[in-house]
Amino acid sequence: MTYAPPPDVTFVPNVRETHIPRSPTRGGRGNEENSPLLAPRVEQEYGLFENHFPEDPEFQEVIRKTESAIEDGIYPERIYQGSSGSYFVKDCERKTIGVFKPKDEEPYGQLNPKWTKWMHKLCCPCCFGRSCLVPNQGYLSEAGASLVDRKLQLNVVPKTKVVKLSSETFNYNAIDRAKSRTKQRIMTRVPSVGKKFHRLGLPPKTGSFQLFVNGYKDADYWLRKFDSEDLPVSTATRLQHLFERLVVLDYIIRNTDRGNDNWLIKYEPVSARGPDKNNEESESDWSMVDNPDISIAAIDNGLAFPFKHPDEWRAYPYHWAWLEQAKVPFSSEIKELVLPQLSDMNFVQDLCDDLYELFCTDKGFDKRTFDKQMSVMRGQILNLTQALKDGKSPLQLVQMPVVTVERNKSSGRVRSDSATYTQSFQHRAPFFSWC
Repeated sequence: MTYAPPPDVTFVPNVRETHIPRSPTRGGRGNEENSPLLAPRVEQEYGLFENHFPEDPEFQEVIRKTESAIEDGIYPERIYQGSSGSYFVKDCERKTIGVFKPKDEEPYGQLNPKWTKWMHKLCCPCCFGRSCLVPNQGYLSEAGASLVDRKLQLNVVPKTKVVKLSSETFNYNAIDRAKSRTKQRIMTRVPSVGKKFHRLGLPPKTGSFQLFVNGYKDADYWLRKFDSEDLPVSTATRLQHLFERLVVLDYIIRNTDRGNDNWLIKYEPVSARGPDKNNEESESDWSMVDNPDISIAAIDNGLAFPFKHPDEWRAYPYHWAWLEQAKVPFSSEIKELVLPQLSDMNFVQDLCDDLYELFCTDKGFDKRTFDKQMSVMRGQILNLTQALKDGKSPLQLVQMPVVTVERNKSSGRVRSDSATYTQSFQHRAPFFSWC
């Protein structure tokens, strides 16, 4: 049925500013005719990737450190856990500064170095992949989760963007490696011919680059600890608020792979400090104690943004829904943080537009599929908004009927106060609801 926005979700008149679409990456220009013949080795061997992020100089500096380290032969190291090709990226001091996940080495990518998914596809094709997700767009999902996190100011996802990198340690096919060796030989023996090559070395790979977080452990580790150790009230409250931010993120992007082993907790125990010798009143307060510091990091967001709700074999539930924290009603802190924005359909549409600018950079981008992804996300936002207003808990939130909200095609991509939406509920349930 076609309807105007529900009474508790209102349109706020707004005129969208005209702007040039942003892009998380820019194509390399290679060795142009006006480029110097003797360019730096990183440009000759890896091409000019032009990972430009002028709006984020800190992230830009991290990428520059990464490229300098690769130039110096400090290559990314493959992470042997997981089902895809992902890599710890280091700087020139061999300190881990990020995690890079190439598009073509994703769980179902053509160059995934892990044989488990190959066996999965060969032996059990009927259960291969997740039918609700767009194949080989995990890197966009990682960057998209970071974008949603920043827009809502949740601050639980380590900053993630799409970049291009090349390294000897990445998984390349034999043809690419043979081409690279041949070009290097020609450049060494016949420089006049070699300088005309567009790029020397292995081709750069597009993927997600997430800043590395230090001092964190799997949430499962700390949650088991907290079951046997009572946290101070202020720390327990802080953990609850951070947990609610994780819930908001996962629910909006419909994360299909959130277990307690792929979100992290950093917990720094209490520390005693002596009295201030310059303050006589502090003599009686020798055992002054600082409250423990706690923070969380939502990593592994590559299996989110489905184009339909799971409706076949598996339900892909949120595993945090079984935690005690999920039984507590949403706090006023999270309501004040996100409810004003999520209730504004102009903000929601702006979020969809930002995701469009990110997702359309993929060569396999399909507008109709993207619209379906946004319909699912709008439905999730609608449910979340209602749950926050009704004072429900995260557990009650995930028990609400799933809904999709489709923007009518007549509205196009032009912002309009009269835009209408079609709401529909899913009646087909997955065969297994617990996995």
